[in-house]
Amino acid sequence: MLKPALLAAFVAVASAAHAQDPAAGYPKLIPAPGGEVVIPSAGAQQAYDGLKYAPARRAGDFLYISGVIAGPRGAAERDGPAFTEQTRRAFRAIEAMLKAEGLTFADVAMINTFHVWDGPGFKGTRDEQFAAFAKAKDEFMAAPHPAWTAVGTTGLLADDGVVEIQMIAYAPRKR
Repeated sequence: MLKPALLAAFVAVASAAHAQDPAAGYPKLIPAPGGEVVIPSAGAQQAYDGLKYAPARRAGDFLYISGVIAGPRGAAERDGPAFTEQTRRAFRAIEAMLKAEGLTFADVAMINTFHVWDGPGFKGTRDEQFAAFAKAKDEFMAAPHPAWTAVGTTGLLADDGVVEIQMIAYAPRKR
């Protein structure tokens, strides 16, 4: 069982990652073989230290972005419009990781999404959930579209998580 503070740090990545603070040293790039680890915010730093995972990691010409969870917090609404806003929050967190490497959503080559169709975080049908998610995604990502795999699952690390979003961006190093 994860300690509540560590779970909170993991979930905080989706809310705090877009709140980069250059005065506090964020985004932070930690050298790693073939590239670097990207830590966009203090919340992401907590997750990196406590849960031992990189929010994003460059390896050669690719940036791998760990899953960012979209879903309600506490007593938040669990309908389509609320989930669209929760998905926007997750995409803003991903956008911060891309920006830390000088990238945009246009550089994303692959998306993997993991959907909890029948969980407590969303009250509605699978099609309603997917439509609410796609509405927010389309605000951030235009054509040409990346490859995308959407998988149904029974749960995510955050109990109320609805969708976890993972991305891979093509990011050629300047030689």
